[in-house]
Amino acid sequence: MSDTTNQSNDTQSQKGPIIPKSPSEALRPERVPEPPKRSKKARGQVVLFLNFIMTMAVLVCVVAVIGFYYATSTYRNPGPLQTNTNFIVRSGAGLTEIASNLERNAIISDARIFRYLTATHLSAGESLKAGEYEIKARASMRDIMELLKSGKSILYSVSFPEGLTVRQMFDRMLQDTVLEGDLPAALPTEGSLRPDTYKFSRGTKRSEIIEQMAAAQQKLVDQIWDKRDSSLPLRSKEEFVTLASIVEKETGVPDERAHVASVFLNRLGKGMRLQSDPTIIYGLFGGEGKPADRPIYQSDLKRDTPYNTYVIKGLPPTPIANPGKDALEAVANPWKTQDLYFVADGTGGHVFSATLEEHNANVKRWRKLEADKGSDPNIAVDGQPEEQPADNGATVAPPKKKKIN
Repeated sequence: MSDTTNQSNDTQSQKGPIIPKSPSEALRPERVPEPPKRSKKARGQVVLFLNFIMTMAVLVCVVAVIGFYYATSTYRNPGPLQTNTNFIVRSGAGLTEIASNLERNAIISDARIFRYLTATHLSAGESLKAGEYEIKARASMRDIMELLKSGKSILYSVSFPEGLTVRQMFDRMLQDTVLEGDLPAALPTEGSLRPDTYKFSRGTKRSEIIEQMAAAQQKLVDQIWDKRDSSLPLRSKEEFVTLASIVEKETGVPDERAHVASVFLNRLGKGMRLQSDPTIIYGLFGGEGKPADRPIYQSDLKRDTPYNTYVIKGLPPTPIANPGKDALEAVANPWKTQDLYFVADGTGGHVFSATLEEHNANVKRWRKLEADKGSDPNIAVDGQPEEQPADNGATVAPPKKKKIN
């Protein structure tokens, strides 16, 4: 105990005597000692580090600005393509694939620039469209982007003249190497496809063209049928199209169609056989059509087929071709005549008559023209004359055009 007391006294003696503070001094806050100052060497290292960070940030910004300027300039400037070329974007192709193919074909210089900057021009869910495009020489990446974004691809066309059968139309589609896909195994109804020129892009299926043709023909038939002459002796649109197909095949002269239609309608009204050579051809050869070197013989007029209007009364069971707009309108609103006959005039057209006597004289002139050409006498002539006028289905001198395909 004495040792401890002695040590405490020694400590107090070393620090000096304890002087009590005055009341004012006791209320005054004590000064906090200042932190130790860093050395000049430590301060220099911090400054160097901050300078390095700032320098790198500036360099990054400069590089970014230069890179952005280079990328946008490259995107806008003319490209490396020297001549116009076609480029195909397949269905389902993404931006990466399209960019790589463009670079591979030397159409653009940098696929990455095209990919990144094109992506900024596409809104959510938007993409470049499939198809075949014509890329102009020196086209910029931006030009190419705008073209592929628009979907304005190269359009091809396939034409179907009036009077072709469904089979002949199918053959044309098969010969077209741009169209894709198979044709339906079952042929559409004869007369149900509209003859016209149809435009399409690469990748279009043949079945799509057929659907367009069928829809167009149905719309056309409905429109013309609704505006028909109310006195027509036709009971349905099917009969309407059938007669229009016969008119289509009988004459290639536009101004004659309504006149030819009036002759057939007059015959139907009198219960007379139509006696149309194109119906014979369809009955013999169907949708394939008559070979070019195969004439119609007198014996063919007697062949018993459902389509031979020299044998059957009224209209054949179906159309014999696909009629165009002019033939349909000619039947819907024919000329008002009393004519029952027509025969080729030797110039590509026909001469019409209301009586058998007039018709026989016209046929005689036609025969002479054919004889002067040295025609085979066994070939059926245009307008075989009869001894007396037809009545109640009796044979009438046949209307026939010079050449039927």
